[in-house]
Amino acid sequence: MPLRPVDLARAAGISTQQVRNYLDAGILPPAERSPTGYRRFDERHREALTTYRALGPGYGWDAAQAIMRAVHAGTPAVALARVDAVHAAVHEQRRALRATAEALEAVASGAGTSGAEVSGTETSGTETSGAEVSGTETSGTETSGTETSGTETSGTETSGAAVSGAEVSGHGAETVPRGGLRVSELAARLGVRPSALRVWEAAGLLSPRRDTDRHRRYGTADVRDARLVATLRQSRYPLPAIKPIMDQFRSSGGTEALRAAIASREADLTRRDTAMLEAAAALHRYLAWTAARG
Repeated sequence: MPLRPVDLARAAGISTQQVRNYLDAGILPPAERSPTGYRRFDERHREALTTYRALGPGYGWDAAQAIMRAVHAGTPAVALARVDAVHAAVHEQRRALRATAEALEAVASGAGTSGAEVSGTETSGTETSGAEVSGTETSGTETSGTETSGTETSGTETSGAAVSGAEVSGHGAETVPRGGLRVSELAARLGVRPSALRVWEAAGLLSPRRDTDRHRRYGTADVRDARLVATLRQSRYPLPAIKPIMDQFRSSGGTEALRAAIASREADLTRRDTAMLEAAAALHRYLAWTAARG
């Protein structure tokens, strides 16, 4: 049955201009034109629109666009690879959250600052990038206020990489070379840009020592603090709100606010996982629907 742009717009709760934007961006399959020049939409366009709108909240709107473009380009394997990348990134965020919680509990029990520095050469770190994060779409095809995800990060701070928690030992203490970590090494561990660490330092959240060459060196306590700050930033805490939490944490060992932040972040990830599960089902239906119709 032929559909008009307004029919698709009403079905999705968006404007007719967004429908046209989706078509131009490859989010919707190509549409033929009538002899009078009007685009002809049909059931496949409605299915594609429904699928895209299901993908965005969980996978992020940029990833959702890439997935739909790949499907319409006839490369479903590419689309599924993008799905895999997002799942892997969220898994790493969960691992990082567990690592942060372990570090926090270790500090609360008095174990977080003992025996954590080890001798040996400094570990090399390179910044990581390209992992999927959920966020508001910025490509210009989205103008609806409904299209935001549950995770917000600062564009000046995060590199898009998932925070890795692999360096935390079973005792909750993070292994740090005796000489400390350099800016780039710590940034690589946390999955943030080095500039983020400098911003946090300027805000009074970190205070690394300087070596003889005036380079910053992050010891065990600095790494712990940076990981906690990263967790709070992932939970959308602004820098001014983080400072009193960290001050209280350092002065009294108070951990309740940090525990609450970690619990909030865990709830955010659970909501995102649920949205991704629903979106994956929608994508599976769309792939089967298009395959059945050639």
